[in-house]
Amino acid sequence: MDHNEVKNTLMQNQNVKKEYNNLDVMYDIKKQIIKYRIENNLSQKELAEKIGTKQSAISRLENDDYNPSIEFLDKVANALGKKLEIRFH
Repeated sequence: MDHNEVKNTLMQNQNVKKEYNNLDVMYDIKKQIIKYRIENNLSQKELAEKIGTKQSAISRLENDDYNPSIEFLDKVANALGKKLEIRFH
């Protein structure tokens, strides 16, 4: 069984599908942060210094199963020259 077959099988379970879709938001945020950090030629350490935190906090944000606060995301956005917007669709 390949990856797509496993995923399709798991997605038939509505609870699994719901949890998987909930992860999409955080993965999208993480991808955007990494993209903008690289576009600004900032290392994790440099971004951390701009917002007054440690490099390990940026690493957790980008890599781990970490649920950051809105305040923290706003600091990151500002340091990257962006504005944090939260919307319900």
